[in-house]
Amino acid sequence: MESKRQHLATPWAAGVAGVVFAVLMAVAIILVRVALPAGAEGSSVSLDAGQRDAVRTALELLPFAGIAFLWFMGALREQAGQAEDRFVSTVFLGSGLVFVATLFGAAAAAGTVLAEAQQGSPFGRDFAYALLTTYAMRMAAVFIITTSTIGRRRGVLPRPLVVLGYLAGLTLLVVGSDVPWSELVLPGWALLISLNILWRRRRPSGPRPAAPA
Repeated sequence: MESKRQHLATPWAAGVAGVVFAVLMAVAIILVRVALPAGAEGSSVSLDAGQRDAVRTALELLPFAGIAFLWFMGALREQAGQAEDRFVSTVFLGSGLVFVATLFGAAAAAGTVLAEAQQGSPFGRDFAYALLTTYAMRMAAVFIITTSTIGRRRGVLPRPLVVLGYLAGLTLLVVGSDVPWSELVLPGWALLISLNILWRRRRPSGPRPAAPA
């Protein structure tokens, strides 16, 4: 009975954590993009009070987004089980952990923007922009691709979501840093995966018994 409860709770945990991550990450990305609209190209422009407030709010949200992502990743890995290929599982786990570490690094760098707003130094702004749009998103791309591969092999993701995952991963991997607002691909993908997990959990596990003649 206990193992059955854990089996039923894992998809629910993955779905809820994914939704929480998607919402928090999307809001944080929007706030950072508003505060740093042009990245390095706009590093000479001083931040006003509204932009500094946007950065502060994003910094408060990112740690919770990272924690939700770790929970989301752990629940997905639990669903994959021991039967998954070790190479794919290692890349899945490594890319997810590096993504969270890089995300926190970008948040720390973005925090220096608040202090530099009065000093005129663009270093923190450029560094935070590069970490978020280049390195964190490329690790997210690897995570999306490996998750889609696991979902395809295990048959837990429908074909449209697998194809969408590969397209999203390739987008972030190849052209992500050159396309404005492309960072929203990650929370959008996570939201679709989470809603699919929650929908599958609500479906009946098997066909209803036939009525007696």
